[in-house]
Amino acid sequence: MFDFNSQHVIVTGGTRGIGAGITEAFLKSGALVVATYSGNDTAAMNFKESLSVYGDKLVIKKFDVRSTSEVEAFFKEYDETYPSLEILVNNAGIRRDQIIPSMQEEDWDAVIDTNLKGTYNMTRFAVLSMMKNRYGRIVNMSSVGGKLGLPGQANYAASKAGQIALSLSVSKEVAKRNITINNVCPGFIETELLADLPEEQVKDYKSQVPMKRFGKVSEVAHAVMFFASKEASYITGASLDIAGGLNA
Repeated sequence: MFDFNSQHVIVTGGTRGIGAGITEAFLKSGALVVATYSGNDTAAMNFKESLSVYGDKLVIKKFDVRSTSEVEAFFKEYDETYPSLEILVNNAGIRRDQIIPSMQEEDWDAVIDTNLKGTYNMTRFAVLSMMKNRYGRIVNMSSVGGKLGLPGQANYAASKAGQIALSLSVSKEVAKRNITINNVCPGFIETELLADLPEEQVKDYKSQVPMKRFGKVSEVAHAVMFFASKEASYITGASLDIAGGLNA
């Protein structure tokens, strides 16, 4: 559907779940993809092996998006290796659900630092790289949770709403450089992030969705690719819900 030949893409959290689907979609469309991860070496290597047909077009890098120094080191190596950066997908994210009286400070900090500070770190250095060629597409993987505020997800909702607010400011700062930044806001998508939910909670969530089902990773990836395309040149600071009708 889209042609990303000769384009370079970074997908944070790009070896599992929605991120893996986004990585694969860009590879199928001809891009070179650097998929990042922070923890599970075995899962990351298995993912790379599963896509060995793409050879050197898939690069796996391990670092923590929460760490400014690690992100800076990653981009230094990236800029020395590749001629340009066309697309960044800020997908790295975690959940640590708990109602607010029981939410520990470390759980609040971990979610905010990964989901929001990680987006800040990656966006900051990506913009510096994109400005050299006066072109770029940044897509934040936010969530309808940032608008709905589901119970037990104060930290997650705050981080996802923060991504949207960040994009509104940054979109105005970089527009003249032909760089756009937009948000894809998935609802309930069939990934391991939902695998730990009790059966009754899954039924309850599906009942709230007008389409009465969870979304597919491929349905999210298509929206990301649209925002990342050259065709989306006049869209910036926008948010698109991929949620089966579940809206705030």
